[in-house]
Amino acid sequence: MKNIDFHPSISALSIGLVHFLFSFFVLSFSIWLILALWVHKPVGRSLTLVLIAVWVSFALSILGIYFTSFFFTPMIDIAIFLTGVLLSLLWYFHIQPQQDRAWSPEVSKLLTYSKYKNTITLNNVRNFKWHTDKTYEVCWETRVFNLDHITGVNIITSYWMGPQIAHTLVSFNFSDQRPIVFSIEIRKQIHEGFSAIGGFFRQFELSLIASDEKDILYTRSNIRKEKVYFFPIRMQKHQMQHLFQEYLTTADELKASPRWYNTLTSNCTTIVFDMVQAVNPHQLPKDYRILLSGYLPNYLYDSGVLDHQWNIEEWYEHAYINPRTKNFTYLEDQSSEQFSYLIRLGLPQAISS
Repeated sequence: MKNIDFHPSISALSIGLVHFLFSFFVLSFSIWLILALWVHKPVGRSLTLVLIAVWVSFALSILGIYFTSFFFTPMIDIAIFLTGVLLSLLWYFHIQPQQDRAWSPEVSKLLTYSKYKNTITLNNVRNFKWHTDKTYEVCWETRVFNLDHITGVNIITSYWMGPQIAHTLVSFNFSDQRPIVFSIEIRKQIHEGFSAIGGFFRQFELSLIASDEKDILYTRSNIRKEKVYFFPIRMQKHQMQHLFQEYLTTADELKASPRWYNTLTSNCTTIVFDMVQAVNPHQLPKDYRILLSGYLPNYLYDSGVLDHQWNIEEWYEHAYINPRTKNFTYLEDQSSEQFSYLIRLGLPQAISS
């Protein structure tokens, strides 16, 4: 029998695989670079569009799409491409977060605090008064909390773009003080709005807001008309205290050095998860629902963090605060205490496992 020589076939397959991987890299990097350039517009809108067009033409020539030949020679074009990759990465990773931009009033102040034993004084607690036309009266306060008097922790999810994605907030109950809500948010500038795409490309710094519930939850449920759900969770008292102090640690870190918000890896849900892991590394296993934050309540239920007196469908029904707050502006009592009472109506309180 005649021997079959596999060497040419293996060689051709290897070359084809290298070409495929290189083409995939060219395509993937080009998409990333185009989006990064469009978000930042480093040379202004018009010149950035020209730069994007030049890069697209060059990348397509390397891939052999719409262009039958290279701009120069294959090796020179590849060398130019790799040089462009290097320069692009150097530009992008030298974009540094800042503390001194023209911030939107809602995120203009940094949370700071002082501590004496278990007594925490929070400075720059937000307590804006929001109006139906989305205007507001600015109010920043100082509040004092005793961690010995903490009685409960609540996870709040606020949906604005479908069931997969939600903004996550954490509220702490105290026996002798109004609740306080912590929220990891983008620190947008006056002219900016939220962009999920921009959040992937260093457009927004990270901000930690401490707020009155009537401010940060009311504006979502009643002003922006987001769907807001309030879930009291099971947590031991020392874990509640530790989680509160994790937020203080984050406040210290952001004061010392600003950080970038990232839509996927450093957002309101992933940072809360990291904090809970710091409190108890074995309590919550890693799960895809940490990234698909809209499913966080389902994840908490499956992990035993939500009480099983109701199934998850019943939990969503009871936790939905919008029906309880929709007529809030018509109530005689529109205090923070009344708002906090309404959003907890019918829910279990102070759950300690």
